[in-house]
Amino acid sequence: MRTDVIVIGLGAFGSAALWRLAARGVKVVGIERQAIGHPLGSSHGTTRLFRVACMEHPGLTAIAQKSLELWTELGERTGETYVRQTGSLNVGAAGSRPVSGALRAATEAGAATTSLSHHELQSRFPQYGGLLPGDVAVWDPGAGICFAEPTVRAHVAEARRLGAEVYPHTMVTAIEPRADEVIVRTPTTEFHADQVVVCAGAWLGTLFPELPLTPRRTPMFWFAPKDPDSEAFRLANFPSFIWELADGRGLWGHGSDNGFAVKVGLEGAHSHITGFAADDLDRSIRPIEDIAVLASAVSQAFPGLDPAPVQVLPCMVTDSPDGQFLVGRYGDRVVVAGGDSGHGFKHSAGLGELLAQQATGETPYADAAFIDPRRF
Repeated sequence: MRTDVIVIGLGAFGSAALWRLAARGVKVVGIERQAIGHPLGSSHGTTRLFRVACMEHPGLTAIAQKSLELWTELGERTGETYVRQTGSLNVGAAGSRPVSGALRAATEAGAATTSLSHHELQSRFPQYGGLLPGDVAVWDPGAGICFAEPTVRAHVAEARRLGAEVYPHTMVTAIEPRADEVIVRTPTTEFHADQVVVCAGAWLGTLFPELPLTPRRTPMFWFAPKDPDSEAFRLANFPSFIWELADGRGLWGHGSDNGFAVKVGLEGAHSHITGFAADDLDRSIRPIEDIAVLASAVSQAFPGLDPAPVQVLPCMVTDSPDGQFLVGRYGDRVVVAGGDSGHGFKHSAGLGELLAQQATGETPYADAAFIDPRRF
């Protein structure tokens, strides 16, 4: 089969790239090893945080804003909501990464934020029970949550509507760039194209072993308030947050709403296992290593929550050495996207636009040098 561009992997990044290529009228084929919107990679789990003042790098603000713009346009066409802007808190000591990083993005990238003193944080958000005297916050009013599986499926559906061909349940066994084309092989057929965009998530390092990517097992947890009639932990009253604790670990999550419970995760937990191949992810849930460690943190941080989770799902993220994505050209006919490092979903539509621009030779809408995969 001959086409212009092949997109391999239709999770958050790949589905967005497929959509944005199809929106340009490019003849594009998408290949996905699993079903569309499956729970076996990194693009599932009901919701993901959405932030504009991104503590990881000021350059991410433009990408988040592009994601919001594209998802808003798509939602207007489909009648669905892909981002709910409820605001978000970055909490910690004044010099902590969430606080200082958000302020840096506000200064360098023009993200609108408001600083909250310790007293203001306590007064406005009494759910936070484990604050230290020096803890403050940065309020990101454009932030909120985005919806994982529905967004991936919407990307693919829109791409199909615009003419893309999609092959789910199809494993790629080889990618062969040549002088005049690139060949993508599967167990049953081969595809020929001018360009290939590889968005294989935790499997990207399998296809390109020289890339410094490390899959990380990261369970996801949902909780309920101790008082079932309480409104304190509803999303409107308990918006998304990132909180750096005194010991350097980080809590993150958001409140509940119709269809999902309170979501809380723990960065820096020793149960976040690395050093495995993506196909070998341990999908079991461990009562001590997984649940007990987080339950202890939740009971201290949010006394109004029952520390026993109501739901737990396995997930994995893929870390790069510097915590930034690997997105960009990786050869004359190859563009890659991966290394989400635990903060990728919120940027997926904007990254899909960048990938489409890079695959077609357009000038990128934002400076992407800091996520260039060739920097390693």
